[in-house]
Amino acid sequence: MPRSSSYLGCAEGKYQTPSASELQRLLWLKPGTSSRMDEVRPGIYIGDMYAAKDKHMLQALQITHVLNAAHGKFNVNTGVSYYRDTNIKYHGVEAFDTPSFDISPFFYSAAKFIKSAMSTPGGKVLVHCAMGLSRSSTLVLAYLMIYEDMTLVEAIKAVTEHRNICPNSGFMEQLRVLDQKLIS
Repeated sequence: MPRSSSYLGCAEGKYQTPSASELQRLLWLKPGTSSRMDEVRPGIYIGDMYAAKDKHMLQALQITHVLNAAHGKFNVNTGVSYYRDTNIKYHGVEAFDTPSFDISPFFYSAAKFIKSAMSTPGGKVLVHCAMGLSRSSTLVLAYLMIYEDMTLVEAIKAVTEHRNICPNSGFMEQLRVLDQKLIS
């Protein structure tokens, strides 16, 4: 299925994955916010570890799913047991926020979890990591590309309208590879 062409630097109206430096420039020109948690798409929130640990706030916002992109004892150690006294479904991804970490094997499982939340009546998902800037945003961008048929540029623009994000350089390169795979 051909993806739309909203990237201004495309040749002959055909979308091409931008260079890493062009993608970084998109992040610098963002009007988004930086709070503990922001709704970046209807029902999809990106947040930090403090938002993830505030069960009262999550329940008040009627969050039904939590995707922890910093799962594990050396990261944000929540998990199924942390949310046992709620009706929140949990999925953890043990990712490290370093450019050398390969987060791409988690793109499809994380996207499937977000899609499951969005397919649940009244479903809302919080995707978080430690700061809500790199790991969590990378997984949300991958979801938008995989399930909402957005290009990487479109996904970045959609998210940064509502939240400042900053995937590390390695994650951005992995998203570029996904983008190229999806547009071919």
